[in-house]
Amino acid sequence: MTLGCKKPADVMKAIKDEGVEMVDFRFTDVPGMWQHTSYPVQCFDEDALVEGMGFDGSSIRGFKVINESDMLLMPDVTTAFIDPFFEHKTLVLICDVKDPVTKEFYSRDPRGVAKKAEAYLKASGIGDTAYFGPEAEFFVFDDVRYGTGQNYSSYEIDSVEGHWNTRRDEGPNLGYKVRPKEGYFPCPPSDTLQDLRAEMALMMAKIGLQVECHHHEVATAGQCEIDMKFDSLLAMADHQMKYKYVVKQVARQHGMTATFMPKPLYGDNGSGMHCHQSIWKDKKPLFADAGGYAGLSQMARWYIGGLLRHAPAILAFAAPTTNSYRRLVPGYEAPVNLAWSLRNRSAACRIPMYSDSPKAKRVEFRCPDPSCNPYLAFAAMLMAGLDGIRNKIDPGEPVDKNIYDLPPEEAALIKKVPGSLPEAIEALEADHEFLLEGDVFTPDFIASYVDLKRGNEIDPIRLRPHPYEFFLYYDC
Repeated sequence: MTLGCKKPADVMKAIKDEGVEMVDFRFTDVPGMWQHTSYPVQCFDEDALVEGMGFDGSSIRGFKVINESDMLLMPDVTTAFIDPFFEHKTLVLICDVKDPVTKEFYSRDPRGVAKKAEAYLKASGIGDTAYFGPEAEFFVFDDVRYGTGQNYSSYEIDSVEGHWNTRRDEGPNLGYKVRPKEGYFPCPPSDTLQDLRAEMALMMAKIGLQVECHHHEVATAGQCEIDMKFDSLLAMADHQMKYKYVVKQVARQHGMTATFMPKPLYGDNGSGMHCHQSIWKDKKPLFADAGGYAGLSQMARWYIGGLLRHAPAILAFAAPTTNSYRRLVPGYEAPVNLAWSLRNRSAACRIPMYSDSPKAKRVEFRCPDPSCNPYLAFAAMLMAGLDGIRNKIDPGEPVDKNIYDLPPEEAALIKKVPGSLPEAIEALEADHEFLLEGDVFTPDFIASYVDLKRGNEIDPIRLRPHPYEFFLYYDC
């Protein structure tokens, strides 16, 4: 449950009133995983909320080296909630990471980057609030097995919904399997996950998330989506971390497993995270103009121009895994074209037309996926959009035709997203000045992020034989 705390004294009162036994400090590493450390209430006082708690940052991915390992967790008291999954009542606080000497934001703390992005927006005078509404998709499987070694590599996943199980002995097999690419909106019995998603949605509401709807997604074998109401950048990034936590925990409680891996299934749709975004000032939307194309203001068009120009670099944060680029391929409703459109879902930027209300005017950036760190991805998107506004970057004319049906000579004129994580990382190296404005991202952070991606992900994948290579080449 949420607690509505506004100051440290409120947290201490909630600990007493709720009978809390443990206090859990949570923060996010650079790749986007929640980390935590817990304190018994007997060892916890109000000073910890004011002064923070020290920890060793040398073992956290993307953080400091061992000779500079001392870091400080500074809890944001407004984020306090009761964790609904633990046996012993636990109060959770989401934290910023700060330098213990200077007390400044640690430059590699993702949440600190998001806070600086919001501050930069306000300082720019362009607006005071950036709203984000991510649509994170995920898969729920019944079983997953994988492993790799010097002489083997394999994975296997399974779901009772999978079309490959029509002949499996399920004692008895009752059919109703989901055919490939036909999983969008079927009712039960084909959709076996209605109750599971409903439990996830209701659990999210208990910890303060506003859920708007949930449904089965396109792919066979348990692809799902639960949509939240939009919120400001930092708040929505916090919500996204809670969202992923609840999805995984509820699935596990039911003996199932959930993944936000973008492309776990060959030959079917992957999981995206379309990000709706807009800028407001003084509680007024700035992306609306009744006389503009699709009701958009000139500011919105420039924002789109920034997203499209910097998209390859943005994707180093918003589609940050090697697996991301197995989703970003033509033919699977994937947004691979760096163009904008009213309804074209293969375009990187789409303008939703569900409502004529000025408050609903927004741009939907469709390239991100849910493997991303939301603090970094949202901040990068906002910085690109603001660069577009500052420099009046023209996004070009909208492409409202079916891009896949364009004549080759027309299609060749439309730029494409990077085809791999190495390409996206190279784009980030070549184009990151817009991220450095306002010290939101720092050169040190960019360099360390590139090193982390190359050393921990790109090189290990590049150096290992792929199982399908044996099919192609073993008899060569």
